Amino acid sequence: MKSITERHEFILKKLQESGKVNILQLSEEMQVSGVTIRKDLKLLEEKNLLFRTRGGGSIHNPYAIERPINEKEFINAEEKKRIARTAISLIGQNDSIIIGSGTTVFELARALHPAKHLVVITPALKVALELCNRPNVEVLQLGGLIHQSSSSAAGAFAELILDQLSCGVLFLGVDGIDLDYGFTITNITEASLNQKMIQMAQTVVILADCTKFDRRGLGKICNIDQAHYIVTDKASPSTIALLEEKGVRVMLAE
Repeated sequence: MKSITERHEFILKKLQESGKVNILQLSEEMQVSGVTIRKDLKLLEEKNLLFRTRGGGSIHNPYAIERPINEKEFINAEEKKRIARTAISLIGQNDSIIIGSGTTVFELARALHPAKHLVVITPALKVALELCNRPNVEVLQLGGLIHQSSSSAAGAFAELILDQLSCGVLFLGVDGIDLDYGFTITNITEASLNQKMIQMAQTVVILADCTKFDRRGLGKICNIDQAHYIVTDKASPSTIALLEEKGVRVMLAE
């Protein structure tokens, strides 16, 4: 059996090789209990050598940091545009959709030029302003307290309006995708509204670039299997397989 120093060296070597480690795999490879591995990961985290995650550890911080929307729009901008163009095909024959808040779904609004009448429900001021004079688009703006970092409404007033509505497709941006925990955002005040939108939509589409995988925000939106599609720029074959096992179809942007 390896000593504690040898185990820590082994864990750190695995981290350098792949960027993350799994408790079950480490337990099998070092022939020690999962409890022992968890204690090792806790000690290494206390020394700032790794971040503990659900079921393991990572060399990267898994917790998403809330950034203002005008800062986030410049991060992975081209990937977000490609994701948005791909996602438009999922509107299909629906005559009403919801576009949530966030920079990736805002790119969907920018790219949206429907040939027939379409009602767009949104809590996001930027989305409403982008679409308010667009031909064939009618905007229903959800009201409530405007959160400064996202320029989006949230709260009881917005949820009250949703009680009276239904729609075909919800396009939602997220800050974190954890295959065990679910979809999350950094702004906890908007999490409840997103949950409400998920309940009233027939189809839930998550738009997220690849940097959102294996990350977690403060507010949980829903479990992985509550989404119908994930549109992203890239994902590993193993990640795609795990998502499809949960009933989620993955669309890769071209």
